[in-house]
Amino acid sequence: MKGYRKLLFITVIAFILLISRTSYCEQIQINAKSAILIEVNTGRVLFSYNSNMKLPMASTTKIMTALLAIEYGNLDDLVTIKRSSVGIEGSSIYLKEGESIRLRDLLYGLMLRSGNDAAMSIAEYIGGTSDNFIRLMNKKAREIGAINTNFTNPHGLHDENHYTTAYDLALITREALKKKEFRDIVKSKVWIANRDKNKYFYNKNKTLWQYKGGDGVKTGYTKKAGRCLVASATRNGMQLVAIVLDDYSWFNDCYKLLDYGFSVFKPKVIYNKGQFIRNIEVVNGNSKKVPIITNKELIIPLKDNEIKNIRINIELPEKIYAPIEKNQNIGKIRVYLNGELFAVNDLVAKYKVNEKSILIKLTEYLKNIF
Repeated sequence: MKGYRKLLFITVIAFILLISRTSYCEQIQINAKSAILIEVNTGRVLFSYNSNMKLPMASTTKIMTALLAIEYGNLDDLVTIKRSSVGIEGSSIYLKEGESIRLRDLLYGLMLRSGNDAAMSIAEYIGGTSDNFIRLMNKKAREIGAINTNFTNPHGLHDENHYTTAYDLALITREALKKKEFRDIVKSKVWIANRDKNKYFYNKNKTLWQYKGGDGVKTGYTKKAGRCLVASATRNGMQLVAIVLDDYSWFNDCYKLLDYGFSVFKPKVIYNKGQFIRNIEVVNGNSKKVPIITNKELIIPLKDNEIKNIRINIELPEKIYAPIEKNQNIGKIRVYLNGELFAVNDLVAKYKVNEKSILIKLTEYLKNIF
């Protein structure tokens, strides 16, 4: 009887461990009101929890502020600080009225120290006025598909009409990470600004120290928004972004999401840049055929059993007419994952094909006659 109970106990424990492992893969236990995990290159959503819930986002707002400063500004410009940018409540880099500071230093102060005064200074410099800059913020949000986001300020201090969603914030972050300047800033642990006082900016984002491969991006906190975090990490060439909104366990929960992403999903090459697809007949060209190739690579994060769910559709004409330019768009390659369209890219001509000269056309015509 004792042996039977011991065997039963071991069986139950093994079952619990199995269930725990399964639940880790299928349902991550986190404390956030809203969360998302994406792969940056493709934008694939790897995990989502209430990701379309509208919530305040505190200083993660500054991701958009930095993105616009990089797009519209010259980072070596000197910015003269106005009275309206001094003494903003909350986090600060302690700007002084009349101080001249490079836009680059303001950006590091914005993203590392979360300076609200830096945010206001950037907004007024780039937009002319903070109101104009806020219009730019909302315009950019719409352009990249963040349609459930509304900005009323450049820093993230609470306002009832200032909100986003985890999904929208992922779109904004992904757009910002396309910029090398942004990537360099958010992965920096420390920055020394070119100013006399308060020049050492230490990054508040502990992801850079605590998580293997951590390389960004922004913390945020207000009493209304709670603790918000956008954390990124790169391993084996795959960059993931984890986002939690209103989460008292913000760092640990982002690390859980990142652990899940790196353990369950692996980058799979679907096709390489310049990969040969097939030759197409050329009419009236000095070459009878032209090779068609992909214009970029496609790497998708996939679970081990998902590769069988990939379907590829090639759209190319049977023949094309010369002249043809190198890298001229000839067709499309569409990739479907789990029955849904995942990516569309161009198929292009590998090299230039000139039209036959009049002399060659005449010679061929005469040959056909005789």
